[in-house]
Amino acid sequence: MDRFDGMRIFLTTIQHGSFSAAAREMHVPVQTVSRKLAELERHLGAQLLTRTTRKLSLTEAGIAYAAAARRILEQVDEAEREVAGEFVAPRGNLVVTAPLFFGRRHVVPIVADFLGRFPDIDIRLALGDRQVDLLDDQVDMAVRIGHLPDSGMIATRVGSIRGVVCGSPRLWDGRGVPRTPDDVARFPCIMPDGPPQAACWRFRDPDSAALIEVPVRPRLISTAEASMEAAVHGAGLVHLLHYQAEAAIRAKTLEIVLADYELEPYPVHLVHAPHALLPLKMRCFLDFAAPRLRQAISLIGA
Repeated sequence: MDRFDGMRIFLTTIQHGSFSAAAREMHVPVQTVSRKLAELERHLGAQLLTRTTRKLSLTEAGIAYAAAARRILEQVDEAEREVAGEFVAPRGNLVVTAPLFFGRRHVVPIVADFLGRFPDIDIRLALGDRQVDLLDDQVDMAVRIGHLPDSGMIATRVGSIRGVVCGSPRLWDGRGVPRTPDDVARFPCIMPDGPPQAACWRFRDPDSAALIEVPVRPRLISTAEASMEAAVHGAGLVHLLHYQAEAAIRAKTLEIVLADYELEPYPVHLVHAPHALLPLKMRCFLDFAAPRLRQAISLIGA
């Protein structure tokens, strides 16, 4: 049997969750997918997948084999790209991901300029606030805002962004302007949707540097853009990254409060998986995008 072919079919099947979806992705009959996986399991002498009428799940052996197969196929792909000249001339497909709001405002213009500069590189730009797994989702480069987990990924820092609490001037009528974190309890609050949110907002005491946690019961949870708009209309205080509220702050329809109590700004990185030899298309994008992102981020809040 062709083991590389078996590995690719196996990884495509677990990525798409079914034999039929893998068959559609690879443009082969479903029977071919089933037969190739059965041959692979016989060759290995181990069951890789548990099949039910509703879903596929990996066995313990399948989890280990999937990780090994990804590494092997990545090395084979890199060798083929090197022979084909991808490490000599910048060409090929590049997958980049970024947060939705930030990506639309700051990444799209950079990508557009990059495409004009490198006509042999095509980009799929995936914008969304869900943090994808770079290896599982086959992403080359990601813009990440916030502190990074210890994942073994390679990160290039391009700046930092404040987290700010804002409100509409009309919100102060009858309540006054919040001066300390304790004042938050007097206001309705809005929370951007995203990863599971803590039921509190965090601040830092400017004198003692002690962490202050303020319980929050949001009246509204929505996208960052909708949360900002609702705050402009006086629906409540909102905790956003500065770039998400930047336009409204400049227009004076939102005002930053509790600035003295802000936490340290959130770091921003360009992140990619480690490679023995970084493909030239990725090196070109990193060298092109990093200084432009640094400049864009430095102007936020200026």
